[in-house]
Amino acid sequence: MKVIGFVPLICLPAMAAVTGTVVNRTTGQPQPGATVGFYKLVTAFQLAEEAKTDAQGRFSIDDSPDGAKPNMIRTTYDGVGYIHMLPPGSASTGLTLDVYNSSRQPGAAKVSKHMILFQPSGGQLTVNETYILENDGRTSWNDPAGGALHVWVPAAAKGNAEVNGTAADANGMGIPATIVKSSAPDVFGVNFPIKPGETRIDIDYTVPYTEGAPYAGKIVSKDENTYLVTPNGVSIAGENLNDLGLEQRTQARIYGLQATAYNVQLTGSPVAAAAPADSADASDSGPPVVVAPPHVFGQVWLIVGLALGILALGFAILYRASGTAKENHERGRG
Repeated sequence: MKVIGFVPLICLPAMAAVTGTVVNRTTGQPQPGATVGFYKLVTAFQLAEEAKTDAQGRFSIDDSPDGAKPNMIRTTYDGVGYIHMLPPGSASTGLTLDVYNSSRQPGAAKVSKHMILFQPSGGQLTVNETYILENDGRTSWNDPAGGALHVWVPAAAKGNAEVNGTAADANGMGIPATIVKSSAPDVFGVNFPIKPGETRIDIDYTVPYTEGAPYAGKIVSKDENTYLVTPNGVSIAGENLNDLGLEQRTQARIYGLQATAYNVQLTGSPVAAAAPADSADASDSGPPVVVAPPHVFGQVWLIVGLALGILALGFAILYRASGTAKENHERGRG
């Protein structure tokens, strides 16, 4: 009697907790042979189970999602990983996950905005560069050997640059990236895939600097819009700069660069920005940055394009420069 009672239970198929289909958006077809990794959040996301897609692009994972925490799926195909987040309580079956073919050529990928923030202090100059790349195509730009985006890093930095990449599917999570030396002097390739959508690359480095001395740099990334930025308390002088005014929240001054190189002199040091002025007083703090779009490389860009660039710049300044400014401000009061 007991054996017969257990037979139906043994014959029941196992119910998968995470299922779906991987679709290649380059070809428009289900993608066989893709690797699907299921991650759970502990102190960080940790791989719980992994599966391969079948001939119809389908996958099945038996591990159950943690309903109280976010879970993550990372699908790897053609050398590039694609992130799909599962918020708490969201469906985990019947998913459709997108991947793309990858190419060593940029295709439709381009640098829409490049922002260079200068922070001189204590005989050193910290440079924070933010690249916003847009890829409107259907292939991922990926070149592990030579790097995708090419950037200029001065010899004085001695190759010590901190690089992070944030893809559109990463929900704001930056991932450390490496740089690869190219055949051109002081030019490096960033080993980070540029997927369809928007990608952000941040590069930070520090060089010795004397206040007021010339500092020269190059733009090697074929930018559509290049901005030089100085925090509150720092002044800049040089040619080919179009003063666009202040970023109101941080009091950083923004300049459109009208060339593929710069040679500037910096004076002062970063200080904490004053409390935001009300709308009545804001008009007295200088021209708003969205009033005069820069004439960059012979093209007049729309106000909305500049506004989006300044929005990205605001995040860069608030999260990466405000700490330095506060420290210098407190040191000045001491």
